[in-house]
Amino acid sequence: MSVCLRSARRLAFFLPVVVLLATVCAQTQSSSSNATQPPPTPEQVSAAPYIPLNPALPTVFIVGDSTARNQADLGWGDHISHFFDRTRINVANRAIAGCSSRTFQSQGAWDKVLGEMKPGDYVLLQFGHNDGGDLGGAKPRGSLKGLGEESKEVTLPDGRVETVHTFGWYLRKYIADTRAKHATPILLSLTIRNIWSDGPDGKQHIERDMGYDSQIWQLAAENHVPFADMATLEANRLESMGAEKAALLFPKDHTHTSAEGAELNAEFVVTSLRQIHSPLVEYLAQPIPPIHP
Repeated sequence: MSVCLRSARRLAFFLPVVVLLATVCAQTQSSSSNATQPPPTPEQVSAAPYIPLNPALPTVFIVGDSTARNQADLGWGDHISHFFDRTRINVANRAIAGCSSRTFQSQGAWDKVLGEMKPGDYVLLQFGHNDGGDLGGAKPRGSLKGLGEESKEVTLPDGRVETVHTFGWYLRKYIADTRAKHATPILLSLTIRNIWSDGPDGKQHIERDMGYDSQIWQLAAENHVPFADMATLEANRLESMGAEKAALLFPKDHTHTSAEGAELNAEFVVTSLRQIHSPLVEYLAQPIPPIHP
């Protein structure tokens, strides 16, 4: 028998074994890789549904951006209602993706909320993620920096001229309008972005303030408005998880979370309300987990 024939027969005998081992290795590597990959973003619908309000009950309104209401269920505002006893209070998520403190007012969304609002209601206000955008241009939504009374005339793409105010001016208007309705405004710190840096202790730390939380805290103190600091709770939890595990909660970008991340943020909002002894705690439907340091 020739050497070539004997070699061919040996190859034919071992080839299925080699193929099987290669397949198993590939599957193992795929499973290991999938374990560290962010979960897929669920298919979204065009808008989150509005739930009819019971006029006999007080309402807690959520007013903010996509971190609170992001289509199907990726904003914390669509996860918070189960924390409340909805036989005693309405939970109305009126946040709009892409809005800033300026555009939620200029586009008429705030007027619609005011039309629903009545004495005894509550408003959770959370803005800032989009306030650093352009004042004009193709996507005009930014507000002027600071808490002062400065303003600037801005020409919009359609030719209209809009008077743009500071971040603080818009927040004060939300507060004043809410109080005029004999309702209670509550300011929230912003949700945390998945941005990490090395600290002086040699460890990685997550960004805790993108530049607005200190202003919100100051404005809340000056206007005697409750300030619920959910951001510190979220940052503490993410740092305890570490950057690699925390990344799994941000499948799309550094700002928007998965549904699991939105559920955690809803918990942090409720826990922060408990921290400041908000009257809203009286309407909770279930025990809240202990505060994580």
